[in-house]
Amino acid sequence: MANLPEDPFMLLSVINTRLRDQYPSLDALCEAESISRDDLTARLASAGFEYMPEINQFR
Repeated sequence: MANLPEDPFMLLSVINTRLRDQYPSLDALCEAESISRDDLTARLASAGFEYMPEINQFR
């Protein structure tokens, strides 16, 4: 996942901002940015965050 922060809290901020401002879903973000959904969700899950599709954010 090039060009994304390694720190999970910074990654959370970047991803949630993109979800809020640019993409209607996590799948849309991953496809447009060529990011592996599994890798992204695993990295954020390791810090205790999970994707909530009803609000289109990780919490």
